[in-house]
Amino acid sequence: MSKFSDYLRLVKFSHTIFAMPFALLSFTYAWLRADHSANIYLLIAQVVGCMVFARNVAMGFNRWADRDIDAENPRTRDREIPAGKISARGAMWFVVVNGVLFITLAALINPLCGWLSPVALAIVMFYSYCKRFTSLAHLVLGLSLGIAPVGAYMAVTGTSAWECWLLALIVMTWCSGFDIIYSLQDADFDRERGLHSIPAALGTRGALVVSGVLHTLSIGLLVIFAAYQPQTWLLYVGCTLFSLILASEHYIVTPNKQRNIGIAFGTFNALASVSLALFLILNLIICG
Repeated sequence: MSKFSDYLRLVKFSHTIFAMPFALLSFTYAWLRADHSANIYLLIAQVVGCMVFARNVAMGFNRWADRDIDAENPRTRDREIPAGKISARGAMWFVVVNGVLFITLAALINPLCGWLSPVALAIVMFYSYCKRFTSLAHLVLGLSLGIAPVGAYMAVTGTSAWECWLLALIVMTWCSGFDIIYSLQDADFDRERGLHSIPAALGTRGALVVSGVLHTLSIGLLVIFAAYQPQTWLLYVGCTLFSLILASEHYIVTPNKQRNIGIAFGTFNALASVSLALFLILNLIICG
């Protein structure tokens, strides 16, 4: 049981809450427009399973790839691999097993998901090496998480639509923005080790400006998405809460006030994702 808990901590399983609600929102949107011959409960279980397995690959590979860097960083040296709780070999086997499970489950959903599953894994694994050569690694992380709503839509319909791609852009800009905030903690370490990030390149103030621009863009894209949804109070409440929570992140984290980074990253973003998806899913279901 202790080893199981170590692996849950290795992949920060609780952070699944960031992209999962958007996948379920996209799933609902697709389901209400598609042929209902499939078993919805089985399909939901398959989509959730794919999300979990893909994220396990992404986080497990990231921890494996960064194990030497994490060992040198005071903030991360207690992570499971540098702390000796999980071996590098064990972490890689974890990645391989989850990768096989992801591809297998995706192929069982439909042929398109099966063929594209290795591409999705390549993207989420590529992120782990980006900070070694580009400050735009945050955008690659956003892209990795933005795959979720597209994959969920394809799982239901076997195709894609502009709505799921717009949701992907909302997720990408939102997650890239909050990853920049989170990376403020390692700006000095990254500069010393020659690693790349927007905080390391632009400093705290410049990084927060870029993060704010990305979050503003995310809200703007959400407004466009909302314009094509059933117009009810549920839609307005969901979009307003998401926007206010993102704005609040930039109120509690400033160049002179960084102690709240953990709250902004974990609590605020989880609330933003869940509240938006909950209200928009209810809006879709009630309006048919």
